[in-house]
Amino acid sequence: MEHDRGLVAQTTARVVVLAGPSGAGKSRLAARLSGAHGWPIVRLDDFYRDEDDPQMPRSAELGIVDWDHPDSWNRAAALEALSLLVAEGSVETPVYDISASRAVDTAVLRARPDDLILAEGIFAAEIIPDLRELGLLAGAFCVHHHRWVTFARRLLRDLSERRKPPLVLWRRGLLLCRQEPGIVARQESLGARACAPARAERVLAGHAVGS
Repeated sequence: MEHDRGLVAQTTARVVVLAGPSGAGKSRLAARLSGAHGWPIVRLDDFYRDEDDPQMPRSAELGIVDWDHPDSWNRAAALEALSLLVAEGSVETPVYDISASRAVDTAVLRARPDDLILAEGIFAAEIIPDLRELGLLAGAFCVHHHRWVTFARRLLRDLSERRKPPLVLWRRGLLLCRQEPGIVARQESLGARACAPARAERVLAGHAVGS
């Protein structure tokens, strides 16, 4: 196994945080790891609040709900779901439709006793301290590319999925591009290791081989 800071032996510490800027490749990385090793994915973006939730923050610059503010998702519910998945081996989670701006369904996730649990999302780094305190954290990564590469990938994804009107996606993308160095720095300060997705994948694949 390739040794890495923040990656520990499997006990109750089985949650791997895959954080990073929007469009950096977190979901693709999680899907590759899940496909190769059968590990469950907890998509933390499914814990977004509904658009009409009174606790939803708003962006003064864009004049819309601030989907990039940590208060736009339900941190407590995400932590509870991860804790239950580790403790009981299954949990029911929401299924969020970004284009509809609300949860539209639920899904049941299951984990085997020796699985790593992949927790991915744009706010994933926010729960690193909580997971560490609960004894659930096995590792944390902030995956990213050059910010203009991320800008292009994010815009193409969001347009193809019709997540929001094109002008909103363009303006939000430019704003996130300017903010990306600060986003990465904050996630590092919370305990995530900043690296390319391929690097994180090698480390976690080595963990699977060595376990």
